[in-house]
Amino acid sequence: MVHQHGGPAVDREPDDREPDDLGPVLDAVGPRLRELRLERGTTLAQLSETTGISVSTLSRLESGGRKPTLELLLPLARAHQVALDELVDAPDTGDPRVRPKAIHQFGMTLLPLTRRNEGLQAYKMIMPPNPPERTMEQRTHEGYEWLYVLSGRIRLLLGPHDLVLEAGEVAEFDTRTPHWFGNPGPGEAELLSLLGPQGERMHVRARPKQA
Repeated sequence: MVHQHGGPAVDREPDDREPDDLGPVLDAVGPRLRELRLERGTTLAQLSETTGISVSTLSRLESGGRKPTLELLLPLARAHQVALDELVDAPDTGDPRVRPKAIHQFGMTLLPLTRRNEGLQAYKMIMPPNPPERTMEQRTHEGYEWLYVLSGRIRLLLGPHDLVLEAGEVAEFDTRTPHWFGNPGPGEAELLSLLGPQGERMHVRARPKQA
């Protein structure tokens, strides 16, 4: 159900049939919507509250039981913070190469390096220097994170610790510990992030011999 300003809530099915060449594109929208929602850890109820679209309609959109329309996709694109064309551009299948689509959040660029929606997630993050007005509020959530700085510098606040990581340095921590990280400048920073949403950790099978 979509709530429109100045009028009653509507829940319409499109009457006109779509051209044949749009069929596969529209069929891919549902899985794409579900993928985006799971990537962000959002429930259907939370997404319904944000967009004004009923939980039942969102569920039918994701399962393919409801055809996507512009009036439904626009608020969903805003909620997921993606361009509208990303909702109708499902990832290629049968190609083993990862083709990341950039996610822009809080001034950062995130490039997903994994396709799956469960277990360890890998991202390349590109961070500009922190703007002066950005707060350094430490947060907690379920999971375990591993950070590797590729270039630039990253400042990590982890509980009572205040660390600056240089290129080539690594940090790993339980995300239930209050934490915050950002780029103290002066230039852009790049890093790799491995996040286990349910606390999954990397397992190191080979270590250098101690001198």
